[in-house]
Amino acid sequence: MNFLSRLTGSQIIDAAAVAVLAVMSAVAFATFRDYGLGWDDFTHAQMGEKWLALYTSGFRNTEAFSFVNLYLYGGGFDMLAALLAKVLPYELFETRRLVGAAVGIVGLFATWRLARRVGGPTAGLIALALLALCPVFYGHMFINAKDAPFAVAVTVLLLGLVRILDEYPQPSRASIAVFGLGLGLTLGTRIMGVIAGFYALAALAFLILYDARAEGLRVAFARFGRFMLRLLPGFAGGYLLMGLLWPWSLAAPLNPFRALTYFSVFFEKPWREVFGGEIISVVDMPSSYLPTLLALKLPEIMTLLALAGAALLAWRILRGYATPQRRSVYLMLVIAALGPILLVVVTRPAMYNGFRHFLFLLPPLAVLGGLGGAWLFAQAARVGRPAVAGVAVLLLVGLASPAIEMVRLHPYQYTHFNRLQGGVAGASKSYMLDYWGLSFKQAAHKLREEIEERGEEPPEGRRWRIAVCGPHPIARIELGDEFELTWDPNGADFALMLGTYYCMQFLAPVLAQVEREGVVYARAYDVRHRSFSTLFTLPPP
Repeated sequence: MNFLSRLTGSQIIDAAAVAVLAVMSAVAFATFRDYGLGWDDFTHAQMGEKWLALYTSGFRNTEAFSFVNLYLYGGGFDMLAALLAKVLPYELFETRRLVGAAVGIVGLFATWRLARRVGGPTAGLIALALLALCPVFYGHMFINAKDAPFAVAVTVLLLGLVRILDEYPQPSRASIAVFGLGLGLTLGTRIMGVIAGFYALAALAFLILYDARAEGLRVAFARFGRFMLRLLPGFAGGYLLMGLLWPWSLAAPLNPFRALTYFSVFFEKPWREVFGGEIISVVDMPSSYLPTLLALKLPEIMTLLALAGAALLAWRILRGYATPQRRSVYLMLVIAALGPILLVVVTRPAMYNGFRHFLFLLPPLAVLGGLGGAWLFAQAARVGRPAVAGVAVLLLVGLASPAIEMVRLHPYQYTHFNRLQGGVAGASKSYMLDYWGLSFKQAAHKLREEIEERGEEPPEGRRWRIAVCGPHPIARIELGDEFELTWDPNGADFALMLGTYYCMQFLAPVLAQVEREGVVYARAYDVRHRSFSTLFTLPPP
């Protein structure tokens, strides 16, 4: 009791944040095996081995430099997972899920520290809670080998940028080190991380203009020059780390620019997805695509607090209620959270798979939410303890809703839709849910269990033949060698079907079914002695 009485309010709030991280880590470790494989898992696992082969062969084995198009991405996650799979007591794909969980926890930690540095302990705790209980972020951190690590890397970079901007024009060595770490992680994960450069340029332009008005252009540019010179070790360290995580980027001087050019246009054969109840080509998605999905998939409390935080920072920037350095930080955070959304609305790039390519928006949105929530508590404190208690209750209620949904949807949290859309039940006919096919794991296991309980054996001389509408590599891994996979339902014994718009719903006995909140994510049918001409409701594009 004496120890607790000596703790300050800030220390108690920080202790609560550490407790949140500990609980999330424990839950992630207890459940990482529950998450199925996605469309990209098999290929990424192969790429991890090829990256390791590059290093272990002394750079003589360069298969990684021509494998699919994955050499255009950084390979840090895949290399780490492949390496740890050789030493940890888990099989490869379980290890990939565990590594994903660990990377996600690092993202939660970085978000907490970022919000805390900008807005204090309360802002840090709220931002951490908002991101930890954001079903889309939490679900993706287990399953997404590209977008989730990229979101974490960008968050570390934002933390580094905040630190060096706060200390402008004489950033400390520690801040330069964090900046270099974030830069290397970001560019070494995905070259599109150059977008963070625009956030930084906007903040620096603000500082230069402020100094120019106060002391003249010569002083402003001299100060900027000294600042950039001090950052040279950070740029050098970031470049080397990028090369370590993405060896192809250093194989030729222009390779990063080649990757940037490649990703600047849509590089795949267009297909169709459901958006707003319509089947639309991914290259023709409306400009409302990203704002709509953010509004419908993020917890309502996160959206409301993020908007409040953005308005608060805009007010502080315009009214000058802070140092120039801190105002530049505010500007950068607002642009980091909202700028890419505006860019997508204006340019209308190809959009698909929900907003997984924009997961990097979620940490800065959570930070804005933390700042907005901390401001509400500060205003309530002026009124009195009952007002503070009221704000706390509202916040807890707002956080309880996504927390409950995360439990109900497990392990398909990434499919979450909020109450504005009526949850996944209300979204099932209008939007894509399990587009990555995670539910095949559970459906395949249920099918095997059902066959074993019935004591059935495949016809003599052959394996069970199963028609699969969905990712075949996943089905092959989950079903095992006893099954022969096919795209043709004629002559098949069973059919394993994703619950997506393009997979047929057969009028046949259902042997296994995966559903959440009344929505079917995957089914397995007994199609013996039945004739079906196709697995698809629409011809493949």
